[in-house]
Amino acid sequence: MPYMLLMIEPPDQRRARTEAEGRELYARMLRFGDELKAQGLLLASESLESHAGAARVEVRGGRPQVLDGPFAEAKEMVGGFFLVDCRTRDEAIAIASRCPAAEWCTVEVRALAPCYVESA
Repeated sequence: MPYMLLMIEPPDQRRARTEAEGRELYARMLRFGDELKAQGLLLASESLESHAGAARVEVRGGRPQVLDGPFAEAKEMVGGFFLVDCRTRDEAIAIASRCPAAEWCTVEVRALAPCYVESA
C-alpha cells in the first residue's frame, strides 16, 4: 500500500541554516532516498521550494481566487515528500522514524486513498 511521508517544517527553518548545513542535510536526505530505492520501497520523492513562491487557488462562485505566498498565517509548510510502498502502516512509520528530516521537522505518515468511498 502506498504511503506518503510529508516533511512538515517551520517556514523559516531553511533560512536559519548556513549553506554548508543545508547541503549536508540535503545530502543525508538523498542518501536516505537511495536506501529506500535500493530496498524497492521508494515510488517517488521530491523536495519543495519554500512557500514564498507558492500560490493558493480557490474557485468560488465560478471565479478563481489566487493568493500568492508567503502565507503570513502559516506556522508550517510541506517541505517535501517520500512516496513509499509498504505492507503496513507500522512499516511506513518505521521508515519515517529512520528519515533524517525527523530530527528537524515532523514527518507525517499518510496512506493514499480515494477522496470519496461509496457506502455499502
